[in-house]
Amino acid sequence: MKHNIKAPSVGESITEVSILKWVKKNGQQIQVGDLILEIESDKATVEIIAEFSGTLNILKPEGERVPVGEVIALIDDAVQGSVEVAHSPSAEPIVAKTLTPQPTSQNAGMGPAARKMATEQKIDVSRISGTGKDGRVTKTDLLQASQAVERPYSKAESLPSTQKDTSTLRVLAEGERRVPMSHLRARIAERLVQAQHTAAILTTFNEVDMGPVMELRNRHKDNFKAKNGLALSFMSFFTRATVESLKVIPEVNASIEGRDIIYHDYCDIGIAVGTERGLVVPVVRHAHQMNFLEIEKRIAELAVKARDGKLSIAEMSGGTFTISNGGVYGSLMSTPILTPPQSGILGMHKIQERPMAIQGKVEIRPMMYLALSYDHRLIDGKGAVTFLVTLKDFLEHPEKLGLNF
Repeated sequence: MKHNIKAPSVGESITEVSILKWVKKNGQQIQVGDLILEIESDKATVEIIAEFSGTLNILKPEGERVPVGEVIALIDDAVQGSVEVAHSPSAEPIVAKTLTPQPTSQNAGMGPAARKMATEQKIDVSRISGTGKDGRVTKTDLLQASQAVERPYSKAESLPSTQKDTSTLRVLAEGERRVPMSHLRARIAERLVQAQHTAAILTTFNEVDMGPVMELRNRHKDNFKAKNGLALSFMSFFTRATVESLKVIPEVNASIEGRDIIYHDYCDIGIAVGTERGLVVPVVRHAHQMNFLEIEKRIAELAVKARDGKLSIAEMSGGTFTISNGGVYGSLMSTPILTPPQSGILGMHKIQERPMAIQGKVEIRPMMYLALSYDHRLIDGKGAVTFLVTLKDFLEHPEKLGLNF
């Protein structure tokens, strides 16, 4: 009996997923409980576990985007034995079939020169409207369409079927390669463009002397780690300072819904984390109720999940404000983009020693530029500046944050 493996539903609003990785090979013997593949949506990665034993027959290759509920593989419990069926027809990935010219009404009567050009350049002539007799494709047609025809793709370059059907793609030049955009990257791109189109984004800057935080952290970090098994990072200071600043300027923690303003009497802080697959923003829930240790624990848990691709949709949804730390990559200054429907995002940057005028004297201080990008439809310049000034004051006087180490 053959059992279907279907693309799973991973969220109410998600209708399509991407096959990220086949853990088991085509034709391989599968046991109940084995990890078969990883599915990626625009928000999370999901592991698919075998519910039946038998031989795996893969129907959809890695990188393929498929609708939720579509059959992506079969497990045949009547077929037993070999670990991998390397040469059976079913073991061949679907994308192994190239788009070399096949006899059709358009190319059946192609001249030798046109056929040679199509074969050498691997042009899919079925996508070209021929101008020759009886609609045949000529060499001139191939030359004119050379920037708008599709080359065949290997498994690594295979395009999702939805794109193949709706896109006209140019021929790749030597030294170029085409890789399908992952669900996560596509979603990041979509949301960034959405933010630019739906909000009046403005950025204001300030700078903070990180000396007091650094001195306090140096005094307590060894004891903190020995006691709790975690490092005392700058992020917990910034999260605590952000929470206190949002209490002072609540509109920075609010959002717009239609013609209404939604105020949040709680702080769910998104912490941007860079991963190999792209930027993800897990949310620290109820950060306004947390002390330094609780914040450090939660950020550490979420960071590990993010880098392993194990974050759930719930862990990346519903934030009220976001913190992004470009300083870990060496960024000195940036203008972060909002995460809709949030109205504010804080950008942290590299700590760099600079000469500063302090009470008439020049001192070298560890300074950091702060950036607040905000939705000007909701937040006025006064509110944005006041938020950063308040944040700066908390960081330069960290004892105000409640040092319950």
